Amino acid sequence: MRCVAGSRGGPPRVAHAVGRGTGSAVARNRVRRRLRAAVAACEGKLERGAAYLVSAGREALTMPFGELVDTLAELFEAARREARAWR
Repeated sequence: MRCVAGSRGGPPRVAHAVGRGTGSAVARNRVRRRLRAAVAACEGKLERGAAYLVSAGREALTMPFGELVDTLAELFEAARREARAWR
């Protein structure tokens, strides 16, 4: 997870990086869909104007969805703290 602070006015932006080591194209697309849904569930944790890069591996395929959401929420909080430390 990476976070880059941006202008406070815009909405948060999230990009997903899912490498070929995750599996077939079908598996990678499934991970992307799960990440999009999990990010939507964590929307309140995102800082306005910030840009996030979320990378996921094979474990995101089998992880229970609630656990994925909780993990992303923790990572978003940590990324926000790190981005604020760099300001």
